[in-house]
Amino acid sequence: MNVVLTIVLAVQMLTALGMIGLILVQHGKGADMGAAFGSGGSGSLFGASGSANFLSRTTGVLAAVFFVCTLLLAYFGNAQPRTGTSVLEGAGAITAPLKAASGAAQIPATTVPVTGSAAMAVPPAIPASGAAQIPTK
Repeated sequence: MNVVLTIVLAVQMLTALGMIGLILVQHGKGADMGAAFGSGGSGSLFGASGSANFLSRTTGVLAAVFFVCTLLLAYFGNAQPRTGTSVLEGAGAITAPLKAASGAAQIPATTVPVTGSAAMAVPPAIPASGAAQIPTK
């Protein structure tokens, strides 16, 4: 199975590079006006308008091959058996001791010892509002 994945991945990378090269070689829409007035379009390898058709069709074929390779890689990536636990399930084992405290015990506060076995939670100081928050020199 790894050989098939390697081949599909190599074909996908080659088609991606081929598409990049062909797209960069193609002329834009504005280049057609220059060819209409005789600016060197007829002396090309493919003729006056043959290169546009050849390059655009080749780009389309490479895009289709790239799309099929992408679908195959997605299929083979999901078809492999799952081994071990996921990252989120593994993180649950780390945070399990933190789940023991619930409710008000999770609110951060300073504790002040009180006579007896109970501790009273003192809420943090509320910051001043308005002009009192502006630092002075």
